[in-house]
Parts: sequence; C-alpha cells; structure tokens
Amino acid sequence: MIKRRTLVLMLLLLSGEALADDLVGRASVDDGDTLEIQGRRIRLWGVDAPESSQLCRGEDSSQYRCGAQAANDLDAFIARRPVNCSPVSFDPYGRTIAICLAGGTDLGEWLVRKGLALDWPQYSKGRYDGAQREAEHAGRGIWKGSYVEPWLYRACIRASGKPSDCSDDANAHP
Repeated sequence: MIKRRTLVLMLLLLSGEALADDLVGRASVDDGDTLEIQGRRIRLWGVDAPESSQLCRGEDSSQYRCGAQAANDLDAFIARRPVNCSPVSFDPYGRTIAICLAGGTDLGEWLVRKGLALDWPQYSKGRYDGAQREAEHAGRGIWKGSYVEPWLYRACIRASGKPSDCSDDANAHP
C-alpha cells in the first residue's frame, strides 16, 4: 500500500514537472489542431479544427477537404518558425494540451480567426469566441459554406460512418 502511494505521488510530481516546462522548437503539423515538437504530440488548447479526412462545403456548395486545408494553412503560417507551447494538461490519448505561439501569435486564436477551427467553449470557456464571431461575420474559412462540427464528425466516424456521410448533415451550419 505504501509503495503504491509513493508511486502515485512520484507520477503526479513528474507529470507536474512535465507541464511546467514550455516546449520550444520547430513544429511539424499533424492536423489542424495537433503539432509535434521534439517528438511530443501537442493538441492546441481550446480549439477544434476539422479532421484531416473531413469535408466541408464551400460557398458554391462543392465539397472540399477543410481539415486538410486547416493543416496546410497552419503549416504555411508557422513557416518553419520556432513554436513555443505552454502546457495546460494532457488528453486521454497522451498528447500534451497547450497554448502555442508562433511569432507571438496564439495559434489557436489564429486558426479560429481564419475560420479554420472552432472555439471549443467546453475547454476554452469562450476565450476564442470573439475571434469566431469575427470569422463568421466575415465569412472566412468554414463560414463560407457549411460544415459539421469536428466533435460531431468524430462521433459519426467512431460509429462506423464514412467521411463523406459524416461530413454532410442536415444540421450542418450554413
């Protein structure tokens, strides 16, 4: 019993130390809201970008790979500059959840402001709400047409849906 408590205490202390240190370096973009720096996968805090396989509809109603566009645009914005990530927590997949900056710009806010991701108020507590309203009002990114929220898309895929079926929904946002 004492050994188990000691082990749990050590793990808590080590995970706290891991969260205390910023991750800085060149980032590779895994998808619209996930980076890798120094071999560590980092999920951007407070935002949710369409998945790589997700399709959205543009203003002309034709489908396009909005998840791939989010990842490509984020990669182009970072442009090999160093990224500084301040860890907030870990997710169930072992990724570090962090607020990340490139050139002094919060990458989560940048994605939302460009219409490439959504504010995820469940986690952000509305931090990016103003940026999202601006993107929606200006008709940027996914706001040009229709989309399914990334969290609903993932739920559909987990239920054995196909990307094309899960990307179109009667409740999609116009």
